[in-house]
Amino acid sequence: MSKSLLAFVWIAGPLTGVLVQPYVGIRSDNSRSKWGKRIPFMLAGAFATAVSFIALAWAREIVHGVLGLFGADPTSHGVQVCTIIWAIIFVYILDFAINAVQAAIRAFIVDNAPTHQQEDANAWAGRITGVGNILAFVSGYVNLPEIFPWLGKTQFQVLSVIACFSLCGTVLISSLYIRERDPRLEGPPSNASPGLLSFFRQVFNAIRRLPPQIRKVCEAQFFNWMGWFGFLFYMTTYIGQLYCNPYFASHPDLTPEEIEKEWEDATRIGTFAFLIYAIVSFTANILLPFFIIPSYSPPEPSIKTPITTHDHHDPNLSASLSTTYFTPAPTPSPTLHARLTRLLSLLQIPWLTLRRAWLLSHLLFFLCMLLTFFIRTPTQAIILTGIVGISWALSLWAPFALISAEISKRDTEARNQSLRNRGRTLNPDGSEILPHHQEDQAGVILGLHNVAVSAPQIIATLVSSAIFKLAQKPRGVPYDDSVGWVLRFGGLAALAAAFFTWRIDEEGDGRRKYQRVSNKNGGEGTAEEGEGLRDGGDETV
Repeated sequence: MSKSLLAFVWIAGPLTGVLVQPYVGIRSDNSRSKWGKRIPFMLAGAFATAVSFIALAWAREIVHGVLGLFGADPTSHGVQVCTIIWAIIFVYILDFAINAVQAAIRAFIVDNAPTHQQEDANAWAGRITGVGNILAFVSGYVNLPEIFPWLGKTQFQVLSVIACFSLCGTVLISSLYIRERDPRLEGPPSNASPGLLSFFRQVFNAIRRLPPQIRKVCEAQFFNWMGWFGFLFYMTTYIGQLYCNPYFASHPDLTPEEIEKEWEDATRIGTFAFLIYAIVSFTANILLPFFIIPSYSPPEPSIKTPITTHDHHDPNLSASLSTTYFTPAPTPSPTLHARLTRLLSLLQIPWLTLRRAWLLSHLLFFLCMLLTFFIRTPTQAIILTGIVGISWALSLWAPFALISAEISKRDTEARNQSLRNRGRTLNPDGSEILPHHQEDQAGVILGLHNVAVSAPQIIATLVSSAIFKLAQKPRGVPYDDSVGWVLRFGGLAALAAAFFTWRIDEEGDGRRKYQRVSNKNGGEGTAEEGEGLRDGGDETV
């Protein structure tokens, strides 16, 4: 493919992220399947991803085989064009499928962990992602067709098969072993089958009524990912250019083949840097949660006195003479888990909350991008890439944990409020219908969060293109610093992300303000500044 066509393909990721995740979020929120809200979308998305991977990895064989039935020459220009079209179509289908399964999995975590465990749950999600990154980079080094010749003839084919089995297997395990709450107990959905106009209307309404705390996280994420885009896409090229500079400077008249050979070696060095980066990120994901103070504490266990009933089986005694003894519960001795938890809590740094750790990670990223002014060798760039892995660990954990905890807390409040209401709405079977506002649902909120992740990547693509247009040198010319300027632009975006992260409130910091509001029916309740009525009702008036 040409570079311009390749750019059209690469835009598929952020473009589908903007559209697909909110749609899947709304559809899964409105799902009333007996299998649960998220599991059907997880399974369907995983299956579609697997099919897309196979169709993409064997694109050439499939197209050549089908057109060969009609006598087409596999080496002809028409067959090549058809192969490229087939590949582009399935790249887009693949991105749609990946966004579907990703949206469902993130909401699955929110739905199935209590508020005080959201940070831990998302920390483990980040750790598992780190394991996947390391395995993927290691697999890129290994000659997979030589080890697994029965899985495919090329590296990409074998990787695709392994990815299919990994994704489908892990999603299936989660679906079998984790039971969701029955969504049918929540009553009929607000819009079970939204059309296109209805979908956009719901998205805009959800944006308008997004809870303030989650809105602030999304604002920070917008600039955070504007910064990460250039690093994730072009850091390998930056390291490769540093590797090639001495050779290009001493050999000014290289042929295209010689230039390509040098760049192949340089790309391998850049890939090694990302392996170091993935290892550092994984290590940080393992260790950092031990040093950060949890935002929420687990609820205190309620102490109940067990009732032991001794039935006397003497036939001369009436059943009414059965005696009930109240036996006080013995004080349990601390378990190994409790002692270990108490020991690990000693590692926590009193002032280091999750929000502050995320803020520091933005500043670390900004500093690293600023240091590109002084980087001269690939070794220095590899060390810099490894350090950035610490910031990446927080990006995989902090925003999802902050949003998930807020969703879970609001969900708990809604359920508690429902239990306090005397006039409850019941299903035909007598079970209670639990009220949920659309803007409090995990699916739509995480979908909108993904819009805040994907949309800035489109903007960063345009900015990067403009920088390359102004500063890029021809291929094979030494000391091309155009990628360096893209990275520095990302550093400035990270500085903006740090500012918006600073504005995020924390539980117990005294900054979250509430106001007395009323709805259009005259009911009153409390609401956080900037949102509608919390204790029930429709809109603030």
